[in-house]
This record gives sequence, C-alpha cells and structure tokens, in this order.
Amino acid sequence: MYRRLPRSAIVLVALLVPAGIGLAGCSGGGAATAPSASASASTGTQQLPPIMADLKTVDGTTVSVPLDNVIVLTGDSTDYKSWTAAIEDPTIVSFTPGKDDGSAQFNPGLSPLTTGRTKVALSNSVSGAHVAFTVEVTPKK
Repeated sequence: MYRRLPRSAIVLVALLVPAGIGLAGCSGGGAATAPSASASASTGTQQLPPIMADLKTVDGTTVSVPLDNVIVLTGDSTDYKSWTAAIEDPTIVSFTPGKDDGSAQFNPGLSPLTTGRTKVALSNSVSGAHVAFTVEVTPKK
C-alpha cells in the first residue's frame, strides 16, 4: 500500500530544505529595499564634481561655474589657509577660506550665489602671491 522513499531521497531532502531556508534568510528582502534605476533617477540629481582652479594658472582667466556647483582653488598645499578674496560683486559669489580641522585640510573656494560675472582678486598674506580672474556663474545644469 505505502511505497517507501529510497533512503537517498530522504537524505537529499534533509540536506536541501535547511539550505533553502538558510538562503532565504540571507536574502534580506533585497528586491524590496533596493531602489530601482527609475526610482533613484527621479528622486534626486547627481552631484557634479567641483570646478578646480589652480592658483598658479588661473590669473587673468575666466572661470565658469554653474549655479549648483563650486570652485575649489588648488595648487597651494603650504599656505592654503592664508588666502583672502576681494570680490567686485559679492552678490554673485562668496569666498570660503582654506582651513585645517585637525582631521582634514580644505582648500579655499568660491560658491556661486546668483548668475552673473564678477572679478575676484585673491591675496596670500604669507607667500605674498596675488591672482586676479573673472568668475562667470551660469544657470544650473
């Protein structure tokens, strides 16, 4: 009346059932928590890399920056904290001095406030260096 399962089938089932349960526990519902490409694209925009301006070569140039970005002033790893700025129209860009917070060093930079053009003159009180250039702030990208 009853048919017996072969011993090998019982052993196989005994091994596969716990393995399947273990794998299900490791999945963590990944499909439910991972955002889809369309969901992540619609929830925010990608951050643009900053505009890098080398203090050794920026003198006399025009630097363009979108309104949703920043200009990082590079090229002075020694006296980066000693730069100051005179901005012709401070409603267009603002200056952020370089700093060292003990765990990281931060270069000086310029942050756009509104679209337009302005002249920027930078001076370093330690090295005596001076550079002047124009910043053109363009609409957001």
